[in-house]
Amino acid sequence: MLDLLEENARQFEVAVHAYVLMDNHFHLLLTPQAEGGLPQMMQAVGRRYVRHFNDTHDRSGTLWEGRYKSTLIETDRYLLACMVYIDLNPVRAGLVAQARDYPWSSHGHYAGLRADHMVTPHPLYWQLGNTPFAREAAYTRLVQEGLSAQQQEALTESVLRGWALGGESFLAELRKKTERRLIKASPGRPLSTTAKAN
Repeated sequence: MLDLLEENARQFEVAVHAYVLMDNHFHLLLTPQAEGGLPQMMQAVGRRYVRHFNDTHDRSGTLWEGRYKSTLIETDRYLLACMVYIDLNPVRAGLVAQARDYPWSSHGHYAGLRADHMVTPHPLYWQLGNTPFAREAAYTRLVQEGLSAQQQEALTESVLRGWALGGESFLAELRKKTERRLIKASPGRPLSTTAKAN
């Protein structure tokens, strides 16, 4: 899976900032450089991995529950929190006591435990310190501190529902670019925007 992710991220010009592979799902934090790069990458990875898995396990049929879920986040506000969220996934699942103990994530790269050629650090990571050691120490502290309950809930909801995550100005800019619903709507019927003349 990691080889396929790296190969296709390079081919379709998608920067992989963070990842974690779990038993039944995976999380990726990505920035596509070209329009259409992300769906092309995910389609290629999915197609080839399912074929490999089915051949290896002498089975047929689909492997995934459905299409991948994606969302947009406001970089300045949520990128580092999203990286921490991804790194803590195995800890929340009870697989390891600390993120550094899980081998199938990008955490080892950012904590200075190993080099991972698939990972492209985001400029916000570079701002954590002037030296590699300072950045690694600062990021390790962020992961050890964890997320607030509010951050955890916002990121989980965003991932599961596909809602964009950011402040009002970020969401307002996105609304100008797409007709896609970006945030959770109020329950009930939509309010009418037409007026009747008497």
